[in-house]
Amino acid sequence: MDGKSLTPQEIKLQQLKEILPEAFAEGKVDWEKLKATLGEDINFANERYVLNWAGKSEAFKVLQAPTTKTLVPDKEESVNFDKTENIFIEGENMEVLKVLQKSYFGKVKMIYIDPPYNTGNDSFIYPDKFSESKAEYQRRVGDKDEEGYLTKDGMFRKNSKENGQYHSNWLNMMYPRLFLAKNLLKQDGVIFISIDDNEVDNLRLMMNEVFGEENFRGDIVRATGTTTGQEALKIGSSYDSCLCYAKSNQFELKGIPLKGKDLNRFNNDDNDGKGKYALLQLRKTGNADRKEDREGMFFPITAPDGSLVFPIGPTDYLSRWRTGKKKFQSFLNEGLIVWKKNGDDIEEFDDYEEENGDDDITDYTEVTNENVDISKYKSKWKPYVKYYLSERTKQVSNLWTDVDGNKKGSIELKELFDKKKLFENPKPTDFLKRILIISCNINDYALDFFAGSGTTAHAVMQLNSEDGGNRKCISVQLPEITDEKSEAYKAGYKTIADIAKERIRRAGKKIQKEIKEKIKAKEKEIEELESQLDIDGKEEKINKLKTEIEQLKNQDLGFKVLKLSDSNFKQWQQIQGNDAEALEKQMKLFVDPVSETATTENMVYELLLKSGKDLNSILRLRSGYYVVNEEELILMLEKATQEIVNKVIAEKPQKVVALDRLFKGNDQLKTNTSLQMKDAEIEFKTI
Repeated sequence: MDGKSLTPQEIKLQQLKEILPEAFAEGKVDWEKLKATLGEDINFANERYVLNWAGKSEAFKVLQAPTTKTLVPDKEESVNFDKTENIFIEGENMEVLKVLQKSYFGKVKMIYIDPPYNTGNDSFIYPDKFSESKAEYQRRVGDKDEEGYLTKDGMFRKNSKENGQYHSNWLNMMYPRLFLAKNLLKQDGVIFISIDDNEVDNLRLMMNEVFGEENFRGDIVRATGTTTGQEALKIGSSYDSCLCYAKSNQFELKGIPLKGKDLNRFNNDDNDGKGKYALLQLRKTGNADRKEDREGMFFPITAPDGSLVFPIGPTDYLSRWRTGKKKFQSFLNEGLIVWKKNGDDIEEFDDYEEENGDDDITDYTEVTNENVDISKYKSKWKPYVKYYLSERTKQVSNLWTDVDGNKKGSIELKELFDKKKLFENPKPTDFLKRILIISCNINDYALDFFAGSGTTAHAVMQLNSEDGGNRKCISVQLPEITDEKSEAYKAGYKTIADIAKERIRRAGKKIQKEIKEKIKAKEKEIEELESQLDIDGKEEKINKLKTEIEQLKNQDLGFKVLKLSDSNFKQWQQIQGNDAEALEKQMKLFVDPVSETATTENMVYELLLKSGKDLNSILRLRSGYYVVNEEELILMLEKATQEIVNKVIAEKPQKVVALDRLFKGNDQLKTNTSLQMKDAEIEFKTI
């Protein structure tokens, strides 16, 4: 601190950094990156601190180019389409992320992705030449076989390590997707990305650029159980990483609720409304438990009989308390100190973080094992401190603890699919559940745009069934063709997306069976309570159980399937040269822009997305029009009469969108409708 106030310039720079952290390098504005971010003069020089690679400018152009694609519903492949809030989108994920920008901007709390690790054997989408235009890219990613499946030759490229732009290819694939994904995060949102050591360094640098180095929250490392990459000149790797970045400093990490033996220790209750608590010995146990470790935490305290008690270790050495004198006094004042005599049955454990002590120097700092008679310091009394359950969560450190790596994920998936191995190295649901717990509230959206086998969606449904939450999951997966020699293909799953959809269906059915058993157990518990007399809190316990039963009955175990598709509306194409015939075709678009293959339902969903409404909007079909979210928006797509117009105006919507062709041959109706809407203060637009 230099005592000076911030200048207007510094304030503006801070504000700009919050909005566009990617435009800063080493704390200063990188003008070329700022211009590129804003879509201007996209050229990078190399002579500065920056992550640079072949094709980065093109990656910016691909990122900023708008899409004309849309999403169309597939109710046959969905489960409980009209009521579920979970979404599964089948399509190329960069185009999908662009489609979602308007409707889901700033709405997603947590993103988890498990992208290709770039091991040299991965096939994924990247430009085969960096001069590839947006039109060329779209044509290529739209390549399909005669049955409508995306072709590997047209869409996927194997990124061999012999490729001269091996890392650049991967970076060009990831960079625009991460930019688009960041837009979808809430201001207090967070992203987790699994990766191995092939690209972890590049990913870290790229994330520093996209999200800001100050928003790095940690690297969750786990032992894979198998060693890879063992070569003559290389040490084998046995670890994977999961990088965590917040969107801003508004993100708050949550603890993991205790369960099992950790929870069972909280078995005391004074019935004072504070709830259950555990007793933790005030003397420091375990590592760093000696006086010399923290001198200020060695001092006498007064026992109930007036005697002085010092911290003495079990083998007669001078130990220390786990807190300083001031903190101990606050414990005492709050009634948190409990005294027990030697021999009292108290479970010893030391699983909790040490309190921040005050190392106030006392007259006892010179006392050592060598200059005292330990027996004089020993006492029959032991002090304990109360730790209330309501204030405790398990420390977030290694989220892979007890998960057993991908092995458990593979076992889970095989159990769902009758012991068939349909997918390589799926992540375990326990790992994803822990990520959800530490990052999301119970009503938040989670997004996975490299959905793979659908683990994230499975984990969301499983966790909701366990804690009564209402989290929603958006999964995005390419319809990548499975290998004809694979067990998945032989089992009838032609694409990875097919595996994911079936996994979510089967997981939902499995969870539904578990829910029925839980409901039966709770109903039996209610019966037992009702049959007993004079039980403290009987009605409260019964009401709590009934609430839990209702939560279980209302669990969302379905998902909407939508597929990336061409727009339902014809797109204007720039005419090259003086082609009169082509110009005539383009002019016809103004007569009727609706595509020949368009359906009313598909147009509804496209207009929802392009109007900024989410895919879970409430749709009501009236006579001749659709009402969206209780009069937020009305869509007139099938017919227009004065009677329908009057009904629409009576609904008092904020906005009305109508197809222009509905007014064909009736200019008077169109003019009157426009004037009536204006008088009613309704925004009116025709397509």
